Amino acid sequence: METLLEIRDLTKSFHLYHVGKHIRAVENVGIQLKEGEFVGITGKSGSGKSTILKCIYGTYRIEQGSIFYHSKRFGPINLAEASNRQMLYLRKHEIGYVSQFLNVMPRTTARQLVKQAILEMGNDHDRAERETENILSHFELDPELWDSYPTTFSGGEKLRLNIARAMVKKPRLLLLDEPTASLDHESKIKVKLLIEQLMKEGTTMLGIFHDLEFMNDLCDREYNMQNGVFSPVATSSSSA
Repeated sequence: METLLEIRDLTKSFHLYHVGKHIRAVENVGIQLKEGEFVGITGKSGSGKSTILKCIYGTYRIEQGSIFYHSKRFGPINLAEASNRQMLYLRKHEIGYVSQFLNVMPRTTARQLVKQAILEMGNDHDRAERETENILSHFELDPELWDSYPTTFSGGEKLRLNIARAMVKKPRLLLLDEPTASLDHESKIKVKLLIEQLMKEGTTMLGIFHDLEFMNDLCDREYNMQNGVFSPVATSSSSA
């Protein structure tokens, strides 16, 4: 398998001017993901886990290190130096991101959100409509909500919609920031089933979890974050 993503010496800090504090979020993080791998990151809240994903996705600019991604469109590219135009393309066509929060355009329905994601991948309207209904049904979102605005949804419904919108695009690289937070057990099972399906289709995944036990049998490797320091965790799959 070829390497899809390689992070080298990633360092990111924040300066809180109003209190005169300098916080080092992550320090000298290094990780390599091969195509089709699923790597999990655990750690306490505030340990720097989400910062890694946001640096990959371009939400945060890094101050040190590099993030090499093997793009289908651009070839090998350092995401730390990518242009805004390149990052917009990658987010639309190659790199997906699932967060705990749903940020959407106002007056856009759940159906429109998911359908638009499918259309962006070059599919026709009929296929987009079918796949939209299939994945909304998979996550058991009430059909009466499909043409409603997500601002009226519960936290769990918003999270399920966010996952559906990201996964339906079948990205080459999928970043998962607490994808099972606030979900009940049945909804977690549905997330797991889709992750298994995407893995079979070759999607590479990097996921953050407070407790990795639920996804343990899917993960190829696990890492732990403590105070911005990144370290591998021995697992049965990695030691096999």
